[in-house]
Amino acid sequence: MRLPGILSEIADVAGEHAAIAIAQARGGTQVYFPPVPADDHWICRLIGKAAAMRVCDQMTAGVGPRRVDVPLGPTGNVADMTKKRAKVDRMIIAGRSERDIALATGYTTRQVRRRRANLREDGQLSLF
Repeated sequence: MRLPGILSEIADVAGEHAAIAIAQARGGTQVYFPPVPADDHWICRLIGKAAAMRVCDQMTAGVGPRRVDVPLGPTGNVADMTKKRAKVDRMIIAGRSERDIALATGYTTRQVRRRRANLREDGQLSLF
């Protein structure tokens, strides 16, 4: 399987299963990679300590922490875009955070921001 961006780098050092797990758990959002993750860090809990160490070393080059936008990867393919957009709209109107919306819907935080702006332009959201 061909993975986009950093997911490909992750697959190279920790395997495709680790890259897909990260995309499923955090795709569409920005994540923090420390040079050395603590045992209870989200990435260690998700893919195991040894794989997490390899991923963090790859992402940070052992120098310092790094924030990275994780692509949706293969988890971003959803057939019914109308239902997905409606869910995003409901969550925006309810005041949910961009990150929460992205994780719940498969959108990226950038797409959520763009959708929020479109809703404001359409007059569907109150500014107060």
